[in-house]
Amino acid sequence: MNSDSILEVRHLKQYFHVNKHLTIKAIDDVSFQIDKGEIFGLVGETGSGKSTTARTIMGIYPPADGEVYFKGQLISDKKIYHKNKKEIQRKMQFIFQDSAAALNPRMTVEKIIAEPLIINHIINEKEELKKKIDSLLVEVGLDTSYKSKYPSELSGGQRQRVAIARSIGMSPDLIIGDEPIASLDISIQAQIVTLFQKLQKKHGFTFLFIAHDLSIIRFISDKVGVMLKGKMMEMAPAKELFENPLHPYTKALLSAVPVPDPIYERNKKILTYDEESIQADGQMVEVTPGHFVYK
Repeated sequence: MNSDSILEVRHLKQYFHVNKHLTIKAIDDVSFQIDKGEIFGLVGETGSGKSTTARTIMGIYPPADGEVYFKGQLISDKKIYHKNKKEIQRKMQFIFQDSAAALNPRMTVEKIIAEPLIINHIINEKEELKKKIDSLLVEVGLDTSYKSKYPSELSGGQRQRVAIARSIGMSPDLIIGDEPIASLDISIQAQIVTLFQKLQKKHGFTFLFIAHDLSIIRFISDKVGVMLKGKMMEMAPAKELFENPLHPYTKALLSAVPVPDPIYERNKKILTYDEESIQADGQMVEVTPGHFVYK
């Protein structure tokens, strides 16, 4: 494992047994690595396995096979995970797509942000806790008057800002955002993505950002992984992947991205990809340094 690596996923598999005749391979031999301070964008259409990958990394689902290392520690091992559960959960934060479901509707914003700080004994002194909450709210672009509000009184963007404040309050090494902007309006999406960039530069956390919007992924990511049917189809530095995609599926995805040119849009050719061509015994091959393609 690279000494600069915060997260390493090796041959991860996640199968869901619907009945004795049907097994869904939600993740099928996925491997990738995220270095310290890096933003890794994971992209793919609905049902590609992105969210299942995130939840398996977090330990919400136990993996069917494979390994997950966090800061060199094998956290996919049940014994190791439970032994270090508190520290792992503090240093790995998860931001959900649905902020309304993620925030306790019976708690004020102040209590929502304070809860993990108190439980993990990060801050015990009342006045210090108050100052910390005020500081976190300002960091995410909310006035301190929001402390007394309940989630139902907030907009979707404001709720997501509260969820972000709660996460960064733990001083995490890794934040996993599972489509954290998907349920927001386009204008608010841009604001939240810009906020993520600003906070990541300030706090230096590593970020696994999951989305299905390629333009957002291109804007925020250092490296990008493209998933389809539980497999990683292509993985490369963001600039290289968008300028020189090698896998036919990536090319098909990029061909469908809207361009602000009506003439080009009217005449452009959208490529298609035959999903049946995915080989069960295929594997990731390093084509050029750092650029992997599924063959």
